[in-house]
Amino acid sequence: MTTRSLALLFILGLAVIAGGLLLPQWMSYLFTIAMGKGLVVLGLVLLMRAGLVSFGQGLYYCVGAYVAGMLTQFMGVTDILVIMLASVAVSVGIAAVIGLLLCRYREIFFAMFSMAFSMILYGLLVRNQFLGSTDGFNVANPSLLGWAPDADSASDLVLVVAVCLVVLLGTLGWRYLKSLSGYAGEAVRENEIRLEYLGGSVFRVVYVKYIIAAALAAIGGTITALVSGHVDPEMAYWTTSGEFVFIALMGGTAHVAAPLVAAVLFEALRTYAFAVAPYTWQMILGFALLAIIIFMPSGLWSLVERFQNKKARKT
Repeated sequence: MTTRSLALLFILGLAVIAGGLLLPQWMSYLFTIAMGKGLVVLGLVLLMRAGLVSFGQGLYYCVGAYVAGMLTQFMGVTDILVIMLASVAVSVGIAAVIGLLLCRYREIFFAMFSMAFSMILYGLLVRNQFLGSTDGFNVANPSLLGWAPDADSASDLVLVVAVCLVVLLGTLGWRYLKSLSGYAGEAVRENEIRLEYLGGSVFRVVYVKYIIAAALAAIGGTITALVSGHVDPEMAYWTTSGEFVFIALMGGTAHVAAPLVAAVLFEALRTYAFAVAPYTWQMILGFALLAIIIFMPSGLWSLVERFQNKKARKT
């Protein structure tokens, strides 16, 4: 990524922050949630580019959220940077252990085993009265380097941090995909045996991607917990992980910006669908995904690629 691209990305980030702060409170809230989910889907996209679909990203999404909740409520730690680091550390530790088993499987076995671990966490949380069982518990307002904002300003703080993380992690993700390690994921998808013959380790490639995806999911869960002020076991339920897969299919895997844009569009579509048809809003989402699969099998980002190709042909 060139210096010019980085400068444009920085300016875009500032514009997004300014726009988010000027939005009505409910729109700013939805945008922040979308940024958190977009980071989770970014990790999922890394796995999908290696030919793996995880229905268990809700596990790390929930772990990140619960670590944030427990630190603020039970330990009095409210600094958002400390909370982020702790959430990532715990999730990466869990992923490092689970990944030793999970990364040996492919296709439907990887998808189902990942979902199984997520559902195990869901079952444990539902039966844990200390953590609020099915109701969960509230999360205290975050602070930053000793500054403790009020409730309204706290949501703005989470928004600013979320956008900064999206810009930073999106840039790092793009560099990673353009590195040898990033291309190795595509080699795993196309031909594992050939990669092994070339001296690469398929297990190591998948294992690293799995841990990165877990870290990104933890950050997304932390953002969601801090902006919503509440956590509950539904964050680990299989439907939550399915929602991330929905967003990934909606945006496509061609670019790191695709899951982030798709997450914003998904939140907007779901809000509109629920307002129009509160009892059948899932059907509207289903028809939207079906239309994308039929007419844009590579996701919404394929529209950007078509525009770029058409522009290149004209020049």
